[in-house]
Amino acid sequence: MPLKSSVLAVTAATGLDWFLGDPRRLLHPVEVMGWWIQILRSAFESWAQDAPWRLRLSGGLITLVLMFSSGLLGWGVEGMSRMAGPLGWPVLVIALASALAGRSLHDSVIAVLQALPEAATEEPTLARQKLSWIVGRDVTQLDRVGILRACAETASENAVDGLFAPLFWMAAGCLLWRLNSTAPGPLALAWMFKASSTLDSMLGYRSGRLRWLGTAGARLDDLLTWLPCRLVMLSLPLVSAPCNRWFALVRTAELDGAPDPSPNAGRSEAIYAHCAGVRLGGRNLYGATWVEKPLLAADQPEPDRQAIETILSLTIRLELLWIVLLGLTQ
Repeated sequence: MPLKSSVLAVTAATGLDWFLGDPRRLLHPVEVMGWWIQILRSAFESWAQDAPWRLRLSGGLITLVLMFSSGLLGWGVEGMSRMAGPLGWPVLVIALASALAGRSLHDSVIAVLQALPEAATEEPTLARQKLSWIVGRDVTQLDRVGILRACAETASENAVDGLFAPLFWMAAGCLLWRLNSTAPGPLALAWMFKASSTLDSMLGYRSGRLRWLGTAGARLDDLLTWLPCRLVMLSLPLVSAPCNRWFALVRTAELDGAPDPSPNAGRSEAIYAHCAGVRLGGRNLYGATWVEKPLLAADQPEPDRQAIETILSLTIRLELLWIVLLGLTQ
């Protein structure tokens, strides 16, 4: 498939993602990846038991199997869409859209805001419930301020994981097709990234057997997100502030985000915090463990509804910029 057609397919996929989101009645590739991870985990854990070296080996094998099978399936869909000619192009667009989560992230955050009572004295039970679907922290004791901060942080962190990282790998696949039209392309690379991201979300915890079993998937996800995260840091100020503030925003975001244990999450939240003018970070409860994260843009006010809407708006504007830049490569 020529580069021009592949770029158009990626562009159409971003539009389809925002138009439809994730249709609830259709089987999603990430669901299949999740089932596959559960099956592999059950099989390997029964062999590894509590032996750390066996669990590490099992995690590595699960990662290899899931990454290889996801990439191979994506490559196969690309080949079939190429052989089908014009009839195969919509199939490729739909498959590419399945790797993007821009609309679903936007709608999930808005759903929490809509469920949050206007009166500060009302108990935000429904908002906590909806928030628990999109964050990993314990939400049972969060007050209104904590809910708003969690929304702002997940909107900024997951913009990279759910939208810009897969979009980056689609662009890499388009360029790979320029070198070799039969090589794995945008769908294969995007689904491989989604496989690593799903592995991290399901196994990337530092508790119990997952402390060893999830190491390979978590580190691979960090590696595959490393460059997209830094590109977001470099490009977000271009859609949020005058050009003369670009260096200051990137520099302060790097200084704020670098102390975070994650090589990517702290930086993605930091650049959004500085570009949106809102304070993020602080103390979060994960299970029974309190985690103190670095404060980001500490001199700014705490997030409110308007700040969260600003973060969501920045994501849309940045995605449009990335699509324009990708179109210039045709």
